[in-house]
Amino acid sequence: MAKEFKRTYKFAAYTSTFLTFFLTLVVGVFFYFSEIEMYWFLVLFSIVCFSFSFFFIQYRVEKFIYRRVKKIYDDVRLLDASTFDKKQITTDMATLTREVERFAETKKIEIETLKGRENYRKEFMGNVSHELKTPLFTVQGYILTLLDGALEDKAVRKKYLQRANKGVERLIYIVKDLDMITKLEVGDLNLNKERFNIIELIQGVFDLLEMKAAKKNITLTFDKEYSKRVIVEADRDRIQQVLTNLIVNSLKYGKKDGTTEISIEDLIKNKVIVRVTDNGEGIPKDKIPRLFERFFRVDQSGSRKEGGSGLGLSIVKHILEAHGEKIYLESQLGVGSEFSFTLEKAK
Repeated sequence: MAKEFKRTYKFAAYTSTFLTFFLTLVVGVFFYFSEIEMYWFLVLFSIVCFSFSFFFIQYRVEKFIYRRVKKIYDDVRLLDASTFDKKQITTDMATLTREVERFAETKKIEIETLKGRENYRKEFMGNVSHELKTPLFTVQGYILTLLDGALEDKAVRKKYLQRANKGVERLIYIVKDLDMITKLEVGDLNLNKERFNIIELIQGVFDLLEMKAAKKNITLTFDKEYSKRVIVEADRDRIQQVLTNLIVNSLKYGKKDGTTEISIEDLIKNKVIVRVTDNGEGIPKDKIPRLFERFFRVDQSGSRKEGGSGLGLSIVKHILEAHGEKIYLESQLGVGSEFSFTLEKAK
């Protein structure tokens, strides 16, 4: 299909036709009154006049628009002048309008993205400040109390130093998690992938958290007895951290005398899915989209009593993404939650 005649050419063609018709008419009237028959001259004159008018008008108008539009771009610095050439500017105002609208829409999206990042940065800085100042003020309070005279009392001194030490440990915990999540986000954390039995790893995490679960009489269990090994290929230490964070999270929000259950299922040929299910408090629907954000807490007061840095789930998400895997969440308020993630089977 032939290309549609450009509007820029239509403009030049219509203008040239008008000028040609007018000038030919003038010349024709001149020869009519001069009684000179020069029809072939008039035809040739029309063709030459039209051709010259068309190219001259097209060139002049394009040059006119190009210089002025380029000046606008240069003045407001919206576009890089080095990428701006004559081929991009014609008398086709519809094309020019579309280009400007497209550019404006792109810039609008960029501005909205920057605003979102700025809001996220402000919120993150506020969260970091809030998380750090609590243990800092606690440590400072105990030290000042000791300096004000309690240092001489051995019993008080030991108790306050122990409490101050707990505050320092919490600070170290937060800083370590921040360091890890930063490395994960910039891709600076090297994964040491190996083959291992995921059943054995989960049982090891159960053993580590047995005492913590006993405080609320929560049972840590598999959904069934796994007689065969399930061999996966991943960074063993990082996956242990994922499982530890998910199970600790289930213990924090789990009901007394409840259960935290883990199941492993074949997902596709080369994948397994690990599910961590509890019958705890559950998570409100409006909180689920933000659950994996840094420092986000469903229950501000309750979670702080339990401790933690507020970075656990965010770290879990980044570790799994570093493995090229996904994490999923299903939760119902008052019923419980299920976190699940995929892993690659060992070949």
